[in-house]
Amino acid sequence: MTTEHHKEILEQFDALLGSDDLSRLDELCTPDMLNHALAPDRPPGLAGTREFLETDARRGFRDHRWDELVVVAEGPHVVQFGRRGGRWPGGPFLGIDAPAGRYSRDFMAAYRFADGRIAERWAIRDDLGMLRQLGAL
Repeated sequence: MTTEHHKEILEQFDALLGSDDLSRLDELCTPDMLNHALAPDRPPGLAGTREFLETDARRGFRDHRWDELVVVAEGPHVVQFGRRGGRWPGGPFLGIDAPAGRYSRDFMAAYRFADGRIAERWAIRDDLGMLRQLGAL
């Protein structure tokens, strides 16, 4: 698969955040996908990513979007870096009660592909910056 194909898959994967239709998830990711960005109590494999998208992502990231984005791809690896923003609905975030409000934070995600699907994912987010913008800290 080409790096352009991998970038297209990531655009489709990003569109699932906050979506009610996760029917394409199995096409975009391998069944044994390792998502290093998930909480340790999530199920292993693709099931943990599906659970996150069905619960937390629907609740808190309905209008989450890239404000700035740079994508670097080589072989089976793709890195997205930029600023993601949206509106937090209010409530606990990482155990801290955060009021509702708009935010924009630095965000980086790295992916490894296998056979044209996402096989592994890592993420680094500026959660502290988000909590400060919302007035939680």
